[in-house]
Amino acid sequence: MSFTLSFTAGADDIDELGHVNNAVWVRWIQDIAVAHWAAVASPEHQDAYVWVVTRHEIDYRGNLALGEVVEADTWVGELKGARFNRHVRFSRDGRVLVEAVTTWALIDRASRRLLRVRPEIAAPFLRGA
Repeated sequence: MSFTLSFTAGADDIDELGHVNNAVWVRWIQDIAVAHWAAVASPEHQDAYVWVVTRHEIDYRGNLALGEVVEADTWVGELKGARFNRHVRFSRDGRVLVEAVTTWALIDRASRRLLRVRPEIAAPFLRGA
């Protein structure tokens, strides 16, 4: 199941070259992932678990200037034990500006240990995939 969110480039997001700084793209990748989790995970799962990033792979194909809006789409890819890949695509006017594949690990909030992603945790993200 994909999830969509829009981001607008603000003054604090712009670097000395006049476009969105690479670190901001990483923040937006995390922001959409967290928003997706909050939108589809059960309250019990949100209380019990937290996700952490273990890897970012990002391809920059274009720029975004001050005040411009980009649409971000994200979806979950392959699940492997305690980890899964999340895909994020940022587009404007039908053109892909940034694509990312990030790896996330599931952590038990109480014990701080890695947990296997059980089917009931993954199911809301995979519906309609």
